[in-house]
Amino acid sequence: MASPDPAADPVRDPNGPVRHDNGPVLDQDGVRLTVDGPTAKVTLTNPAKRNAQSPALWRALTEAGRALPGTVRVVVLRAEGKSFSAGLDRQAFTPEGFDGEPSFPDLARRTDAELDAAIAGYQDAFTWWRRSDLISVAAVQGHAIGAGFQLALACDLRVVADDVQFAMRETGLGLVPDLTGTHPLVGLVGYARALEICVTGRFVQAPEAERTGLANLAVPADQLDAAVQDLTAALLAAPRDAVIETKALLQGARHRSYEDQRAAERQAQARRLRDLAGLGE
Repeated sequence: MASPDPAADPVRDPNGPVRHDNGPVLDQDGVRLTVDGPTAKVTLTNPAKRNAQSPALWRALTEAGRALPGTVRVVVLRAEGKSFSAGLDRQAFTPEGFDGEPSFPDLARRTDAELDAAIAGYQDAFTWWRRSDLISVAAVQGHAIGAGFQLALACDLRVVADDVQFAMRETGLGLVPDLTGTHPLVGLVGYARALEICVTGRFVQAPEAERTGLANLAVPADQLDAAVQDLTAALLAAPRDAVIETKALLQGARHRSYEDQRAAERQAQARRLRDLAGLGE
């Protein structure tokens, strides 16, 4: 998760690898990144496999986050095909695993430190979406299972099609959700519902997702792109520095006492007032 302090986030080069012809900045291993001014789009591009995920895809997602130029304010996560992501590619569970990658049985035989480092590397693909200098929006259609559900949860906001089906299937496979999804899930729907969703592995469909806060908005599938475009325009309407400060305040609220949050609000507002008066650093 991004730091509640905007200053703690890495500084991005405003003259970074943006393509003025709107061609892809990155296009590899089932992930495509395009940038158009203040908006970037990360697209999962393997619909034939329902955008199943692998370590190579996770590395590409991590690289997409690193490749964002500093001009980007909103990142939209989309997926080609009928499904957002069917979750982890089951080849990971086979003895041979993926070419050039350790299989899950191989990982299990590593030392505690090596296994921890491997999982932490996978998690990197899911953490940058909540940086305080960005707002990320997942546009989700069809199945978002396991790692797919967690990738949608990694974003700040979710707009879903009316055919969406979220499910957390890891527990039923003898595993746990380990791609950063448990923290936002509990924050959105509460402990009891999160536990029930994870342990039963049941589907959460669009009406429940919208009602419980998993989705900010549910729309007919043919209106998904338009709804995301409208939301993006609304997110870009406010001044960037005010958005960054507001996001940082909200991110930190759950960890602060009431009095500490009041103090954080005062400090943030003092920075904004001085900046608007031309007295900023």
